[in-house]
Amino acid sequence: MLSLGDSAFLVAAGVLAGIVGTAGAITSLVSFPALLIVGVPALGANVANIVAITTTWPGSALSSRPELAGQAAWLRRYGSVAAVGGAAGSALLLATPSGAFERIVPFLVAGGALTLLATPWLRGVAGIGERGTAHRDPVWMAVALLVISVYNGYFGAGSGVMMLALLLVASDDRLPVANALKNMLVGAATVVAAVGLALFATVSWGAVVPLGIGSFIGATVGPHVTRRLPERTLRIAVAAIGLGLAVQLWLSHGS
Repeated sequence: MLSLGDSAFLVAAGVLAGIVGTAGAITSLVSFPALLIVGVPALGANVANIVAITTTWPGSALSSRPELAGQAAWLRRYGSVAAVGGAAGSALLLATPSGAFERIVPFLVAGGALTLLATPWLRGVAGIGERGTAHRDPVWMAVALLVISVYNGYFGAGSGVMMLALLLVASDDRLPVANALKNMLVGAATVVAAVGLALFATVSWGAVVPLGIGSFIGATVGPHVTRRLPERTLRIAVAAIGLGLAVQLWLSHGS
């Protein structure tokens, strides 16, 4: 049972995580460490994090309605691919023993942080070619989307950055539109994964509820806040936190 102070801390962390996510950073690099800080074990924290951050989906949808106008058919087609990947990722997580996950998680966190640092390079790659084109959607895009969504359902930190880069390269190189579509695809994968985990895993609901409330608030107000924040500073700060956490988790597991 979490204390009132821990619950308030998770609400605040959720708000920050939602804001960070809308700035193009990685939501889980804020929300996952917050769960560890209040004492949730690594595997339980990952499960709680996946379930809690589903609330960023409706929050980001509300704030991205102009960019999502006319995208319903596209989202139905590729949202189903993301959902299948999310389900597969959660099944893989359920099959992973707790001890094995604790050995893997420092590398997952470090990978997410490094992906965040590589965002400018990924965007540079995505900027090659004609600008302002929409829905090129080569055949291989669905395969890449499926792979990223499996990872999203298993752990998720960095999956949003990977998916944004994929959409900018393969589908729509208008950044605001690609970011809105990314939020919906990540949300589809996360919601399906969360349902599976809620049914078949032990979920720390006392941690999920305050973190989820904060994440919804952050994702809803985030676009208005992040327009005034220097993206580079935010990206480096979150990545540094992630790398520091990865080192701490690796050292604590080895001790």
